[in-house]
Amino acid sequence: MTESLQVQLKKGVLELCVLALLSRQDSYAYELASVLAEDVGMGEGTIYPLMRRLQIDGLVKTYLVESASGPPRKYYKLTPAGRTAFSAQKTEWQEFVSSINRALGASR
Repeated sequence: MTESLQVQLKKGVLELCVLALLSRQDSYAYELASVLAEDVGMGEGTIYPLMRRLQIDGLVKTYLVESASGPPRKYYKLTPAGRTAFSAQKTEWQEFVSSINRALGASR
């Protein structure tokens, strides 16, 4: 796979991945970025603009938690709209993957 295709695929699923992680538990941006960097190979810098957009769109809300190792951390939590968006995106992703697999002959 070419590097540019891989980058575009990662950008396309970043929001879905963040929503999936937040559907399991609240988290702060650096923690989300670390998990995505390890699991998917996404860069840390891409998470912060996305988190701001998700907040503006009403898909996440924030709250502060004191940290023993520094300033309070801003945690992100899915809103009901965020849970709905995650469910819809997950369904769309599964349908997309199925159609790609059919096109590639993997599910015939």
